[in-house]
Amino acid sequence: MKGKKVADSKTIMTELIMPNDTNPLGNLMGGNLMRWMDIAGSICAGRHCESHVVTASVDHVSFQHPIKLGNVISINATVTRAFTTSVEIYLEVYASDITGANTTKSNHAYMTFVALDSNSLKPKKVPVLLPVSSEEQRLFKSAIRRRELRLILSGRLKAKDAIDLRAYFDDLD
Repeated sequence: MKGKKVADSKTIMTELIMPNDTNPLGNLMGGNLMRWMDIAGSICAGRHCESHVVTASVDHVSFQHPIKLGNVISINATVTRAFTTSVEIYLEVYASDITGANTTKSNHAYMTFVALDSNSLKPKKVPVLLPVSSEEQRLFKSAIRRRELRLILSGRLKAKDAIDLRAYFDDLD
């Protein structure tokens, strides 16, 4: 299976915030944003995996700045690491006015998606990721720690069995 570069699957999704997307304060409802992030992330993951994918986990979603009615958002999704049958996607959300001015980063999150075989029943192997830039390499390297933390928090890995995070749990001996 041939490896793929981050740029091969980068996805940018743009939405205009309409009245039905907002709460009574005129801010984008978090659930709507999370839905759009899931869609952008799954498109990015599906492009990398060359198959349909399902969401396996959503890490901490930050809400740093409110997104207002009439703003335009851009959701940037990139693969940070490919594991055996899953990929980690980093999503960043930028909000701006309709002219594209006054852009601010409002949100970010990491999501994990599992690739499915052609019958959409079983996980399938995914292409390796070939990070090129120093930022891509940094995210690639740190993905192992994020993955271990996800597995520990979900109960699928005992902290004492973690490799990269073991030092943070040094009282387990």
